[in-house]
Amino acid sequence: MAVKHKSKVIFEVGLDENRIPEQIKWSADDANIKNEPAEAIMISVWNDKTKETLRMDLWTKDMKLYEMRVFFYQTLKSMADVYRRATNDDKMADTMLDFVDYFHEKLELDKYPEQ
Repeated sequence: MAVKHKSKVIFEVGLDENRIPEQIKWSADDANIKNEPAEAIMISVWNDKTKETLRMDLWTKDMKLYEMRVFFYQTLKSMADVYRRATNDDKMADTMLDFVDYFHEKLELDKYPEQ
């Protein structure tokens, strides 16, 4: 199958003198997003040659703990949804969502008004 269209997603990370992220901005051509600020990113890339996942996880030093907890909760929930769509494995997706609910409950995320 030939490539019919290309799209770019760009992340720009501003680092302090110790190479700790201070600022993250991202742009996406197809979504009409230009230099949008972000506090954290998680990127997973599957390498078919080595059969392993490569990751890049970054967050700014100013990101609040409760924001990180909500970020993880939403990411885990999203992963379960993507797993369901990609595999049609409802049983495992539901099992993953059970853990996500447990995660939410144990971190008491309902107590954070910023959610």
